Amino acid sequence: MENELIKMKYNKLVRDKIPKIINNDGKKAVTHKADKKEYYKKLKEKLKEEVDEFFISDEEEELADILEVIYEICDFKKIDRKKLEKIRLNKKESKGGFNSRVILDRIDK
Repeated sequence: MENELIKMKYNKLVRDKIPKIINNDGKKAVTHKADKKEYYKKLKEKLKEEVDEFFISDEEEELADILEVIYEICDFKKIDRKKLEKIRLNKKESKGGFNSRVILDRIDK
């Protein structure tokens, strides 16, 4: 029993260097390369995972992880980051940002 192999399943997108880090730690990372459909699905799952982690930790590092996933999604969908920033600024101009801390409680008819 002492030499029993413990296997943990993840089935999640990880950073490119993670398998090597795992292998260097004396474990064996079993991976596969996602096709386009799986990759996009896993990117969206990763975005949710990173947002959830930020909710828990409230750390800058998690915000950086969120941004990294957003950049990967932009690259995958061929969305120029400058174009994304322009869309963000246009939306901020037309609808405002969030810095006024406005909370909508209800809408009365």
